[in-house]
Amino acid sequence: MTVTGPTLTMVGTYPPTACGLATFNRNLSEAIAAPGSGWTTRVVRLLERAEVNEPDEVVAQWIAGDQESFHHAVAAMASSDAVVLQHEYGLFPGPDGEAVLELIGATRVPLVVVLHTVLRNPTTRQRQILNEVMMAASMTVVQSTAAYHRLLSTYDANPERTVVIPHGAAENFDGPILSGVKRPAVLTWGLLGPGKGIEYGISALGLLRHRSPAPTYIIAGETHPKVRAAQGERYRTELISQSRQLGLQDRVHFDDRYRDWESLRALVRSVDVVLLPYDSLDQVSSGVLVEAIASGKPVVATQFPHAEELLCRGAGLIVPQGDVEAMAAALEHVIYKRGAAVEMGVVARREAQALLWPTVGAKYRSLIAEVLSSAAVMGVS
Repeated sequence: MTVTGPTLTMVGTYPPTACGLATFNRNLSEAIAAPGSGWTTRVVRLLERAEVNEPDEVVAQWIAGDQESFHHAVAAMASSDAVVLQHEYGLFPGPDGEAVLELIGATRVPLVVVLHTVLRNPTTRQRQILNEVMMAASMTVVQSTAAYHRLLSTYDANPERTVVIPHGAAENFDGPILSGVKRPAVLTWGLLGPGKGIEYGISALGLLRHRSPAPTYIIAGETHPKVRAAQGERYRTELISQSRQLGLQDRVHFDDRYRDWESLRALVRSVDVVLLPYDSLDQVSSGVLVEAIASGKPVVATQFPHAEELLCRGAGLIVPQGDVEAMAAALEHVIYKRGAAVEMGVVARREAQALLWPTVGAKYRSLIAEVLSSAAVMGVS
């Protein structure tokens, strides 16, 4: 007998929008509504302008500044058992994404909020917005212990209504590799823009040019749409110029084409180490980091909180932000010290088990079931 479970509305960006949060929203939706679970998910997709030919699971669009689409979104949410909303300040319209408050104010079913950013030093308005979001939510989900502690110390979070569920990932240990990748290879991937610290990665590769064979550095990803709109391809052009000035034009490869999911996974399998040279000290959730771990790859990362948390048991090495010499030394250790990469890969595979989407989806189902049960009790009382 087929058991019918709850129907959820997932609110956030969604593919084909090219951003990590859109991909996360799709993957989480599929993980919650896994075959045999009985659960159903559909999507309210956030957009800056209307699009046609949406996937079947997209039941409404919320177009920035368009009240008619807003009302359609609210109606779609009201017809589900619960709403799972992805939150990041730049995701919603208005200064600091303040339009999210109008949306949650119109929500009449239990709300679960997933936080993708928890700032260390928020402005007064940013703190106020997040506090109001959490007050409206039945439960708030963060994706790392660092985010949990920061939320409790900096915001008005209720520990009884806040839970840690890791950012999910798909297992990527085995499969074909790309023959065109020249080894040893270092990979950074994701939407490109200032703050990613790629310039430090290029400089670190320059310090390893004397090694034989010298490593190659693959920088994969399109320029972030918002960066492109504001600055064009200036950042990428600066990085290309830096590579040439260092004589690394044959060692640093910019892969700016859009890769589908399987092609990206094959690229990750094909390299020796993943480098995350990010500038930010705020990052408490990194999908790229989680995907690297789920691919069994050693990671060299700057000391942002999520990296410190996931790599502390030996799946990679941590270096200070902007420290080119330390970054080069860490890459050299992983690539050239006998057995180092293998040992880190073993740890990464072990760490990955708690991060895989089936596990994460089950945790969300359990959490939401508790939320719905509590709501039913409150309704009866």
